[in-house]
Amino acid sequence: MRGFASDNNASVHPKIMEALLKANEGHAIGYGGDIITERTQLLFKKVFGDEVETFFVYNGTGANVISIQALTNSFNAVVCACTAHINVDECGAPEKLSGCKLLPIETNNGKVTVEQIKQYMHGFGFEHHAQPKLISITQATELGTVYTIDEVKEIADYVHGLGLYLHMDGARLANAAAALNCSMADITFKAGVDVLSFGGTKNGLMFGEAVVFANAKLAENVKYIRKQSTQLHSKMRYTAAQFEALLTDDLWRENALHSNKMAKKLEEGIKQLKNVQLTQPVDSNGIFAIVPNDSIEKLQQEYFFYVWDENRSEVRWMTSFDTQEEDIEGFLEVLKREVG
Repeated sequence: MRGFASDNNASVHPKIMEALLKANEGHAIGYGGDIITERTQLLFKKVFGDEVETFFVYNGTGANVISIQALTNSFNAVVCACTAHINVDECGAPEKLSGCKLLPIETNNGKVTVEQIKQYMHGFGFEHHAQPKLISITQATELGTVYTIDEVKEIADYVHGLGLYLHMDGARLANAAAALNCSMADITFKAGVDVLSFGGTKNGLMFGEAVVFANAKLAENVKYIRKQSTQLHSKMRYTAAQFEALLTDDLWRENALHSNKMAKKLEEGIKQLKNVQLTQPVDSNGIFAIVPNDSIEKLQQEYFFYVWDENRSEVRWMTSFDTQEEDIEGFLEVLKREVG
């Protein structure tokens, strides 16, 4: 069944599958001691900067937890958007495993600003308050919006001025970079990000994410943290091989551009419908809209998707690298029939 529930539901890109098959030859040293992992870590330096240090993990929650643990103590606080994945969709894992308190900011578009962050920048040195240490932003955000390079720089400059760190949840970083027509380095480490959770699963990988630090000093104890967090993959060559394929010949950009293009095509069709109201700008590959509540179940039976906010009858439609124009056209026909 085709649908728009999540880019996690997409298939594995053929080039990624081919890379897995090539990696599946003979024996190789485990836990990252293989040549494919070594080669891919060097490729990350080429893509993100010579100083970065990369650690492969199983999933996005693990990447976020390790990012937080590496740069905080249990008495610290992490400031994030109220919609952030670490706040909403990780079952309290960041708080349980890091011990840190999350301080969510109410936001209408998934993006936080310096002015909003400032309201939590107090109580430093006061032992009764959790001490702010890390700001976490998501790129692209959970609402499909995208931070500009200047917006990331502004946040980074502010938090660094206070001696704090900036984390970026980049589960859909490729979509954001494609939307901005820039490199992934431009909106991460060149803009002041200290640690990045770089997602691959939503952009064509079978499994695997990466935690990327701006420099070796920040990553000093991460190999121990990764092991304690149960995120050390013994047969790491299979994770690394996928990222090598993704970062070779800009496959990441090709996939993301197509995904974004399909979202724009869906947006254009939705704008022609009277009874569907878009609620967010379509910056990347996510479309958020309010539809008549009595039509949702009928629509889901033909193209499955998730309800985002039941109280508002707001739904989310996600496109992916393997979304076809026929999928968009077919869904728009169903929308026209059901909601007019």
